[in-house]
Amino acid sequence: MGDFVVIINADKAVVTGGKEQKKIYYHHTGFVGGLRAHTYEKLLAKHPTQPMELAVAGMLPHGRLGRKMQDNVKIYAGAEHPHAAQNPQPVEL
Repeated sequence: MGDFVVIINADKAVVTGGKEQKKIYYHHTGFVGGLRAHTYEKLLAKHPTQPMELAVAGMLPHGRLGRKMQDNVKIYAGAEHPHAAQNPQPVEL
């Protein structure tokens, strides 16, 4: 339908059970021996929206459709975002 999802305050997401230090995100640079590992804590400090982006990407299909769907998700670390003119509606859980 072309609808977008706007996620705000992504840096305030809370994980439990000591996952700040235990949860590890891996990334390979493409060079030999280029496997890099970062904990949730370090990743959140450096890129506050990336843990949420990776979590959403893991829930979507892994292919062309999933990559297109990822383009329709906008994630922001703070409460301010440039989509106020579209009048987004908050979802109550």
